[in-house]
Amino acid sequence: MIGIVIPAHDEECLLTPCLHAAIAAARHPALSGEPVRVLVVLDACTDASAGIAQRAGVESLAVDARNVGVARAAGAFWMLERGARWLAFSDADSRVAPDWLVMQLAQGVDAVCGPVTVDDWSRHPARTLDAWRARYHDADGHRHVHGANLGVCAHAYRRAGGFAPLACGEDVALVEMLGATGAVIAWSAAPRVVTSARLDARVCGGFGDTLAAWAQSEAQNEARDGEVSATTETD
Repeated sequence: MIGIVIPAHDEECLLTPCLHAAIAAARHPALSGEPVRVLVVLDACTDASAGIAQRAGVESLAVDARNVGVARAAGAFWMLERGARWLAFSDADSRVAPDWLVMQLAQGVDAVCGPVTVDDWSRHPARTLDAWRARYHDADGHRHVHGANLGVCAHAYRRAGGFAPLACGEDVALVEMLGATGAVIAWSAAPRVVTSARLDARVCGGFGDTLAAWAQSEAQNEARDGEVSATTETD
C-alpha cells in the first residue's frame, strides 16, 4: 500500500483542490491498482477542514500539536501501522500532479525530493518573482527540500527515525537523517507539485518566509546597485 500524508491547520480555503489532486494521483493507471490511502492530519483545526476531508472521501486523523513535524510524524505512523511501503508527503495548500506517485516510484530509490512551482505571483512584488528565478533550480539535481513534494520508502523512513517534532524544517531534518543513515536519495524534477505563494505564511521560517527573505535581499541588492551607480556618476 502507498500512503499519502497531508498535514492541515485551518486550510478550508485550499484543502478541496489539494485533495482532488491527491485522489487523482492515487488513481493513476500506471500504479496498476495498488491501493493508495490518502490521510489528512488535522492539526488543531477549528475551521471546516474535517468536513472537507470527509466529503472528499479521504481519511483523517486529528492531533492538537500546532506543529507540522508532529503532524507529519503522526500521519506517517498511522500509514506504517496499516502496512504502507511508500510514504508520500504533500501540503494542504498544494496540488500534486496526476502522475506524482508514479514519478516518485519510477526513481527506484529510497527517497525522492521534488521541486515546487508557484501557482500565482500576482500578490507579490515583481522582485519576489525575480528572486525566485535567480535562486530556484527546477531541474534534476536540485537540492531543494519541500514537505509538499517528498517521498520515502518505509524502511528508510524508519531507519532515519522519522520526522522530528519541529515547527519548521522537519522536512530538511528528515532528509539529512536519510542521507546520514545510508538512504539513496533522488533529487528529481519529475514529480510535480504546484503550491501557494500566499502572503500569510503559516510557519515562521517556512516557504512563505523564504520568498519574503529572497525578495528583501533583491531589494537590498537593487539599493546597493543604485548607490554604486550614483557614486560613480558623482565621481
